[in-house]
Amino acid sequence: MKQGYPTIEEANRILEEAEGCNPGPWGAHSRCVAECAKKIAEACGDIDSEKAYVLGLMHDIGRKFGTRHLGHVYDGWKYMERLGYPEAGRICLTHSFVCRSMDNYIGKLDILPEEEKEVREALAALDFDDFDLLIQLCDAIGTADGPVDMDVRMQDIKNRYGNYPEETRIRNYALKKYFEERAGRDLYSLLDSAT
Repeated sequence: MKQGYPTIEEANRILEEAEGCNPGPWGAHSRCVAECAKKIAEACGDIDSEKAYVLGLMHDIGRKFGTRHLGHVYDGWKYMERLGYPEAGRICLTHSFVCRSMDNYIGKLDILPEEEKEVREALAALDFDDFDLLIQLCDAIGTADGPVDMDVRMQDIKNRYGNYPEETRIRNYALKKYFEERAGRDLYSLLDSAT
């Protein structure tokens, strides 16, 4: 029985193939998130850094299927499950919901009502683990050009989507603090060599 996420080699192959289907900066962003997740996991010492890296590579894989908002979350979740990688699928689902609620989703709810119901039910049934939290954090600092100050990334998202919920902002800072305490280091100094 295979593990619930791809190997590094397979994840890189999946990502490269996906970029060919829908080229754009999301591939470089995914690599940045992966590098950041690996560095933070290594600094924490008790989080599998290879798994963190792979999950970072896969978190936005739903973008393979086109330019969508919530659709990329749903598409990635289902795609990874079809490939037999439920842990990677879980990350596709959880990475956009730091507050565990669709009420704070930043972007359009561009999925069918039955798909939205499926997402809501799946989120409600989950207890977020360190991998969910780590990829959420890295998504909040990772850009196609490398890691940036969280405030810069949140402002960029607000500029593109028109809003950034305060509850999400507060939760991102809590994630930063949580992993800084785990790693025993300032996040930004830790990531200076992430890319």
